[in-house]
Amino acid sequence: MNAPATETRKFEAEVAQVLHLVTHSLYSHKEIFLRELVSNASDACDKLRFESIAHPELSAGDSELHIDVSWDPEARTVTVRDNGIGMSRDEVVANIGTIASSGTRRFLEAMSGEQKADARLIGQFGVGFYSAFVVADKVTVLSRRADAPAGEGVKWESDGKGEYSLEQVELAERGTSVILHLKADEDEFLKRWQLRSLITRYSDHVAFPIRMPTEKDDKPTGEWETINAASALWTKPKSEISDEDYQSFYKSLGHDFNDALAWTHNRVEGSQSFTTLLYLPSQPPFDLMMGARDERKGLKLYIKRVFIMDAAEELLPNYLRFVRGVVDADDLPLNVSREILQHNRQLDRIKAACVKRVLDLIEKLARDEPEKFATFYKAFGNTLKEGISEDANNRERIAKLLRFASTKGEGTAQNVSLDDYIGRMAIGQDAIWYITADSYKAAAGSPQLEAFKAKDIEVLLMSDRIDEWMIGSLSEYEGKKLKSVAKGEVPLDEADKKKQEEAAKEAEPLLKKLKELLGDRVGEVKVSARLTDSPSCLALSDYEMAPHLARLLREAGQDMPESKPTLEINPAHALVKRVEAESDEAKAKDLATLLLEQAEIAAGAQLPDPAAFVQRMNRVLLG
Repeated sequence: MNAPATETRKFEAEVAQVLHLVTHSLYSHKEIFLRELVSNASDACDKLRFESIAHPELSAGDSELHIDVSWDPEARTVTVRDNGIGMSRDEVVANIGTIASSGTRRFLEAMSGEQKADARLIGQFGVGFYSAFVVADKVTVLSRRADAPAGEGVKWESDGKGEYSLEQVELAERGTSVILHLKADEDEFLKRWQLRSLITRYSDHVAFPIRMPTEKDDKPTGEWETINAASALWTKPKSEISDEDYQSFYKSLGHDFNDALAWTHNRVEGSQSFTTLLYLPSQPPFDLMMGARDERKGLKLYIKRVFIMDAAEELLPNYLRFVRGVVDADDLPLNVSREILQHNRQLDRIKAACVKRVLDLIEKLARDEPEKFATFYKAFGNTLKEGISEDANNRERIAKLLRFASTKGEGTAQNVSLDDYIGRMAIGQDAIWYITADSYKAAAGSPQLEAFKAKDIEVLLMSDRIDEWMIGSLSEYEGKKLKSVAKGEVPLDEADKKKQEEAAKEAEPLLKKLKELLGDRVGEVKVSARLTDSPSCLALSDYEMAPHLARLLREAGQDMPESKPTLEINPAHALVKRVEAESDEAKAKDLATLLLEQAEIAAGAQLPDPAAFVQRMNRVLLG
């Protein structure tokens, strides 16, 4: 049977865009291509080692896995070769001709939008291979799967400008070779010392030998030399690992240019033995809030130093998905599958230990390194808040780590903890008061705060989108109830209660008039204990959803039941007095409706008819 002829295909449109962006934005980090190609080669060796457990024949005759980096000054090529699992024709197309990441389109939009192209995004979307085109004007890939005959090798070649060719070739050995044909001005990568220094800097802790040809008098000797440590960093005693070693390993593990913010390295011995090395990044991965929930690759699971799988889902809960690192277990079976992991009691214990280590690390930052903690919280605070709902066992620990803006804080800064708040509570105060809104200004300027400011009661200002959802699972902290200033009754002493009752009785005719003028648009009209300066505000029942969140959910396409708000008024305000005195029903209705609509706007609700609101406002202004 004849092998198929060379086939030319176009890249997916998104790949073409990625190639263009990568080649035009990585010039200041162009050496990263070597780290990415070595990392891919290491993954291929890991996969073969794992598959060989069940199928030893796959590595027969060549069981010493390694990665070779060589160069040819005359041909102007650099080659990265591994004897790992290799790829079939279909896998080559899937891995190189397309990009399957769910976040790719958003990645492209961000890279080509106002945001300056950021090299740290490369690799987090499976686009690391394409960094080869930063230094090469042609890339050739030769690959053969370990279970395929020699005649089913694949040759892939492209200049990175929109097309690639595919050809079936004879390859005597399994594995993959990536051959970079360097651009005219990239001579530095044809020098042994430069390639070696890059491997030492970026890939020293790859767990497979990385070999280079030795030289004598600037000529190759035909022998190979291992130039990396080739040992799993996490297996070494902590006393033998420098901070620089930890950071170097993190960068190769997390595809990150930045240093890790902090890390924790632990060995557990006993009835169950395992090692964890867990890192907190200093900046969020681009896809943290997007595809990352579905396809998390933050933690790698090893069993006795053998890479098994990316298993973030099984090793850490969703709200800690920003953590990077490795877990190496001694007691799990090597043939473990994802299905087995989901029902494995040993893994449950490892997961609990990982969660504890991460929370311990964050607490240590909060206690001992406030600047680092502030960096962490800015990057991951909202993700951490998901744990309030997702992790009931650790809810109190997570709540202790949360920070908010406050009426007694420093402007927009989110640096007030629940413990700070409790420490400042007045004698007799029994609740932690908060307000949710869709921006800091909307929260800080809400009329619902007026009575609390007048009584000098601190209120937490929660303006992140997740806050209203999170607070539904955080009903109390350290024995103190969390209460919204917009919901239920305002705390009043006996004198204030009496004053409130008298005001309500005196305003009964006005309340009746407003209810008749507003009809079905309100459920009830009441005299407010919340207001001192504003004419009106909305009040919610204890279990009612905040209007700004209801609006967001409707915009997201969710059906939300229509609720009739309670309108609270300040009878002493001139605008309310004007409604009371107005005898013309049409004018009175305009004024009453404006009282309601300004209260809705302040609460973040969506006006049912903005055009009618504008016309009504104009009529009132013109008299």
